[in-house]
Amino acid sequence: MKTKRILVVDNEQYIQEVAKICLETVAGWEVVTASSGKEGINQAAACQPDVILLDVMMPDMDGITTFEQLQANPDTKDIPVILLTAKIQASDRRRYSQLGMVTAIAKPFNPLELAGQVATALGWNLDNKN
Repeated sequence: MKTKRILVVDNEQYIQEVAKICLETVAGWEVVTASSGKEGINQAAACQPDVILLDVMMPDMDGITTFEQLQANPDTKDIPVILLTAKIQASDRRRYSQLGMVTAIAKPFNPLELAGQVATALGWNLDNKN
């Protein structure tokens, strides 16, 4: 099987780096990063990731708007999206689910658990790292 490709869209460089290191080390996945919603949309169309980890609160274009634009594009509408957010009340989770997102992972996240959380949300097997 081919290696999973993950796109991490977050305006915080530190979050991008931590997620990238952890997902590559723990799961052996290929990780591509983007620093804004617009860059994330372009990266998603170009690299066709297996999943997008998307920050909710970003300047210029927030995660919800980014998600809506991904959904409106035939090239990216089928890519699953997992939100990374500090806003994770039950009402927020319901709203994200109704919009069509796979799940939301709370920030700050435990770096060592991130790959497992992504794999569980998507039904991926981490044992064989693909």
